[in-house]
Amino acid sequence: MAIQILSKVVNGLKGGVTAALKGAADVGSSVANVVKDISVKTLQGAGELAVKGIQIPASIVAGAIEGVAEIGTTLIRAVKGIVEGTVQGSVKAGVSQEDAVKGSVKQAILSAKDLGADTVSVAVEAVKGAVAGVKQVGGDTVAATKHAVVAALDATKEIGKESTDSVRKAIDESVDGAKDILNEIKK
Repeated sequence: MAIQILSKVVNGLKGGVTAALKGAADVGSSVANVVKDISVKTLQGAGELAVKGIQIPASIVAGAIEGVAEIGTTLIRAVKGIVEGTVQGSVKAGVSQEDAVKGSVKQAILSAKDLGADTVSVAVEAVKGAVAGVKQVGGDTVAATKHAVVAALDATKEIGKESTDSVRKAIDESVDGAKDILNEIKK
């Protein structure tokens, strides 16, 4: 049953994002609100099982990325908004901040790999999107930064050491507060 729910989430998000963003002048700024709204509606209908763990936020990101890819928008331009909207919608629907951040960031990077996109740039934008999403819902942005950085590094471990090193360097240079987190993780 859980796999059916996840599959429906991915397909529903893909269709919703594609329909809502077709013809949009600025997909990058529109995508966060579209994903947030669809996420909230989807999760409200899915019940309590759906708001536990990282699978639902990950499925939301996967579906949104597929939808954005279908309309021809580059992933790097849209990923910050996708992750931001996923985090906002998931948290509003009852998913824990940590699960929303980790699931969204990790899936964004893994989806980028699957699409042949620049995983380093996607990782940086996904981390920024997760922190922005948490900020919008009044959450703990320091904890969100830590969870997002850890999720990004976990995702890149599945890709390879070179990817992990590149993402670590890019996040260190581009994300506020990441340097201390990365130093803490090294220990």
